Amino acid sequence: MLNPLAQELNDLLKGTSAEALFSDLGKRIYFPKGIIAQGGEAKQKASVANGTIGTTVINGKPAILPSVQKWAPEMTSGELVAYAPTAGIPAIREAWKQKQISKNPSLAAKKTSLPVVVPGLTAGLSYIMDLFVDTDKPMLAPNPSWDNYVLIAEARRGSEFHQFEMFKDGSFNIKGLEETAKAEAKKYGSVRIILNFPQNPSGYSPTTSEVKELCRILKEIAETGAKVLVISDDAYFGLNYEDNIEPESLFAHICDLHENVLAVKADGPTKEDFAWGLRCGFLTFGCKGYTDSQYDALVKKLMGVIRSSVSCAATPSQNLILKAFQDPNNDAEKAAFRKVLEGRYKKVRNFVDTHKCSGLEALPFNSGYFMSFRTLGINAEDLRVKLLNEKGIGTIQIDANTLRVAFSSIEEDLIEKVYTEIYASAEEMKRA
Repeated sequence: MLNPLAQELNDLLKGTSAEALFSDLGKRIYFPKGIIAQGGEAKQKASVANGTIGTTVINGKPAILPSVQKWAPEMTSGELVAYAPTAGIPAIREAWKQKQISKNPSLAAKKTSLPVVVPGLTAGLSYIMDLFVDTDKPMLAPNPSWDNYVLIAEARRGSEFHQFEMFKDGSFNIKGLEETAKAEAKKYGSVRIILNFPQNPSGYSPTTSEVKELCRILKEIAETGAKVLVISDDAYFGLNYEDNIEPESLFAHICDLHENVLAVKADGPTKEDFAWGLRCGFLTFGCKGYTDSQYDALVKKLMGVIRSSVSCAATPSQNLILKAFQDPNNDAEKAAFRKVLEGRYKKVRNFVDTHKCSGLEALPFNSGYFMSFRTLGINAEDLRVKLLNEKGIGTIQIDANTLRVAFSSIEEDLIEKVYTEIYASAEEMKRA
């Protein structure tokens, strides 16, 4: 028997794409009218005393040890040690929504949910799969893809992890995606797909024409009656280095594409704002025809997952980021760092365009933090170990035939040396 609060949310979402896509957990989860909800009411109305939340209050403010406060003297105790609301501090949720619109102008005219704060994008992706993926609901992703996708989908959620080849003949494999996604829709009556642009590990972002094709495919699937969940993992959004890359997120194009397409945007300041360890991300829902009450029901489902796992995201991270957004130098500072990344990208781009290696083929790349090689006749793990042990160069083996290099973390004056050693080591292995 479902909890009445879960049933209430399910009733609000009856007949929607979300209802059809929910996992067993997604159907069961709800946000309780317990301590957090009652504490929120008390915060607004308890004028004499508030005995709801388990914090220590002195002179009306959260207590904070001087040995903690001294490291952030310009922030209040409330900004540092108070609990944040389950869905995040309202001011940063609003600020991030405005950031999304400024970077994706077409969103201004579209109805989406207010972004929900999660403790990092990885947690956010895990929460979405909690809601929509289980043993009989497979997850579709490109090959290669970030290894955490399969860990979350298969190991945590018990789902089958399906893939399509991301590249064919040196370009994005639109046909492969279309054939695989349509086959999934026919077999299961639904499709759950995660697309990450700029992509990890390849460092590829689609062109404007490729995004149009993606939208066409998704709409055609939706028009058959199949329900489609599209997770846009926008962790590296905006780090584009070529002119033909589509400037807006895929989410901006599909959040009102069709009633059967539920879009989720997973993004945050982790990479966009060079704030990796602050572990602050956002999840935003978008679907054609959804009402405010339906978005609210979806958000409450998400809040139930957050409440039942970490309770809320860290307060200091949210406030630090919010204060950074309010700094007039923030945009210029980010632009300077992005210029550094672009310089490293161009150095790598020039190297792979002017050098050949019989043991390596660079996968298409034009953005983000990474690029990857497909190994030809050699094992990627063997190459990784050789580079590390003999050359002192760290790389990542994604699978037996894919080696990832994070040029973001290699100083520009070292790139020529590093890539020369990678090519030489691969050639040596090929000859052996």
